Amino acid sequence: MPAEKKKEKTKGDEPEVCKGIYIFPNGDKYDGFYIQINGSQERCGTGTNHFVDGIVYEGQWENDKMNGKGKLTHPSGATYEGDFVDNKFNGMGKYSWPNGSYYEGQFVENRMEGEGQFTDTEGQNWTGTFRFKAAPGLRFKLNLD
Repeated sequence: MPAEKKKEKTKGDEPEVCKGIYIFPNGDKYDGFYIQINGSQERCGTGTNHFVDGIVYEGQWENDKMNGKGKLTHPSGATYEGDFVDNKFNGMGKYSWPNGSYYEGQFVENRMEGEGQFTDTEGQNWTGTFRFKAAPGLRFKLNLD
């Protein structure tokens, strides 16, 4: 249920933008901006969603979906920070595993797809074109610091 409402009305026939906390019937908890459409809440703007499975999303919402810049944190400690389109990693982002390795680069529908760089647990960098679980022609990037 919303805890508070932003008092400003939007122009014309657009729905009122509110800010507050809403707990969904499944137990998910949202804290941020939303609009009310036909008696239900639709997340929009910025907000944080705590899912019942322990996943937390902090970032931008549009059409009640993760759209724009945001950060998704899994209970394991794995994180994704970057662009979202319709609840999926899509665009530029960084996915970090709990062991300290990470990938920075392009994502398409939750997959490492396109140019990017993988840094392993030893801090070694590998660059190239990623194709989901494959990376043909990956190149080792030597750091002589």
